[in-house]
Amino acid sequence: MNKLIKDALALTAITVVSGLLLGLVYGITKEPIAKQQEKTQMEAYQEVFPDAESFEDYIDAGDETMRSVLDENGFEAQEIDKMVKAIGADGSQLGFVVTVTTSEGYGGDIQFTMGVSEDGTLNGISILSIGETPGLGMKADTDEFKSQFVGKNAEVLRYTKTGAAADDEIDALSGATITTNAMTNGVNAGLCAFREAMKGGIE
Repeated sequence: MNKLIKDALALTAITVVSGLLLGLVYGITKEPIAKQQEKTQMEAYQEVFPDAESFEDYIDAGDETMRSVLDENGFEAQEIDKMVKAIGADGSQLGFVVTVTTSEGYGGDIQFTMGVSEDGTLNGISILSIGETPGLGMKADTDEFKSQFVGKNAEVLRYTKTGAAADDEIDALSGATITTNAMTNGVNAGLCAFREAMKGGIE
């Protein structure tokens, strides 16, 4: 009986000490991790909107109006994680940066940012998180694929396997149609969010 009590007390002590140590480590690493995440986010913003001098928060994840807009337009598998206004050196608004997560990837969620100028032209995309198949879907994170979106100005983009010939087309990744579809739908969801913001549907 005494041994059981001693073992129980020892386990309790170990649990308490472990919990305290985990809390201490979390407290120490929380701020550096947050700063690194913010740095990564700002670098992505600058990559897709190099002409912007600064960025102003517009909406965050969970915005109910935006969720309704996406659902109404058939983007149930996409989420707008964040939207910020891109501001020029003179203080004027140049457009928006939209952070999108799409759940349609072959390997799960894909998260990326995209910059859209006031006239609806895509400045580019920057992938933040992707877990697609190496050599196939992971090619979505190459300049060769991402550069196809730069300069596009269309309400809806679509992909083709026969060679992009129109402004609303991009070339599909060979052997990775699911990834291509996920990225195209994600960008289209971002464009949908952009149009809603431009017409003042979200405040």
